[in-house]
Amino acid sequence: MRIAVTVLAAVAVCSAACSSQPPKEERPKPVNPRAASLREGFGSMDRLVEAAKREGTLNVIGLPEHWVGYGELLDRFAKKYGITVVRLEPEASSARQIETAAQRKDAGNAPDVFDLSLEVAVANAGRFAPYKVTTWQDIPDDLKDPSGRWYAAYGGYMSIAYDSARMRRPGSYAALLSPGVRVALPGDPLTSASAFNGVMAASLRNGVPDPARAVDFFTRLKRDGMLGRPEQATAVIDWDFLNVARAAARGGGWRVTVPENAVLAAYYHQAINKDAPHPAAARLWQEFLFSDEAQNIFLRAHARPARMEAMEMRGTLDRGAAERLPAVSGAPVTLTIPQQDEAKAYLQRHWARAMG
Repeated sequence: MRIAVTVLAAVAVCSAACSSQPPKEERPKPVNPRAASLREGFGSMDRLVEAAKREGTLNVIGLPEHWVGYGELLDRFAKKYGITVVRLEPEASSARQIETAAQRKDAGNAPDVFDLSLEVAVANAGRFAPYKVTTWQDIPDDLKDPSGRWYAAYGGYMSIAYDSARMRRPGSYAALLSPGVRVALPGDPLTSASAFNGVMAASLRNGVPDPARAVDFFTRLKRDGMLGRPEQATAVIDWDFLNVARAAARGGGWRVTVPENAVLAAYYHQAINKDAPHPAAARLWQEFLFSDEAQNIFLRAHARPARMEAMEMRGTLDRGAAERLPAVSGAPVTLTIPQQDEAKAYLQRHWARAMG
């Protein structure tokens, strides 16, 4: 009996001692740099940063330093994470970015990430790796692919920069037909996305694009000698983030306005190359671009960040920069892919002849 009691006591002591020992820590899951989310692939931002640093490089393409603050964004990313940023073809168009990725696929130096127009992003979704950034819920649904293959980071509204010393504020595109005004587009709408959208902004009637109306409008400007180059114009039609910079550079009485009830919006979309040579660095770049820090850099460069509304609600938006954006009156209009295709086909048939 005494033996049994002794054994029971020993078991009790052992049980108490064993229960007081700390549980064994679970080993972290292996990193998966091609995963579709931070949690799934890395578990934490620290582990993503570590994986990206091991890769050591990020290849970007189509990101000019002067475009919506990208010079600052690239420098800050490189310094913050100690990653070398290789800048491929800074002036590459959206279509050229895709071409370059295909050409470099087997050479190990393809772009890791893209910055694309909606049309090109949608058409090439199969070339992108799905990845939902941690701020995914802040991106409006109409600005992202549900599977995470592409999503908007920033955008703008078509606007008019004008010399207030030589003309009144144009409240509409029709006001540009006034005597003494000289109007410019930022390029040929058959080849330039900015110029094409400028034409389409002038085409809007009750929020609906009408390319025939736009061709007639610019034909009248051309016929009356009122259509010229940006450096000679008193009014330039371009994205507001570019026109604000243009007005600041020219100084004097230059101002920027977005015509009422003709608010044409467009956004640029981010995507990760599914064959990215540096998949972790690519995902870290996306997390950085959609952070409050980077979104406010876009804003200070006069672009409109995709997370703007959510950041304003949380109090993380740079309010001073937001207040410096041109005021907008009327619901923004974003052209659908079919609308873009129809308008481009119409311009291909009629623009050159009208401008000849």
